Amino acid sequence: MNKGKSTAGFILGIVGLIAWLIPLFGYPVNIVGIIMSATGIKSDNKKFAMMGLIFSIIGLILTLINSILGVIMALNQL
Repeated sequence: MNKGKSTAGFILGIVGLIAWLIPLFGYPVNIVGIIMSATGIKSDNKKFAMMGLIFSIIGLILTLINSILGVIMALNQL
């Protein structure tokens, strides 16, 4: 069962690298990717789980930066 979690975490990590452009989608995709990858590390497919974890963390950081920049831009227009 953990093998599926590591693969799902990897796929969500890749999707999360694209989903950060829209923070509404970026946060849940990357958070679920982190959770799935972290639980999938115990499986035989550790490479996929680690890559998914790294991709999801990078995606989450990019989503956070995008959100902060969006707020800053909105406040500057007031």
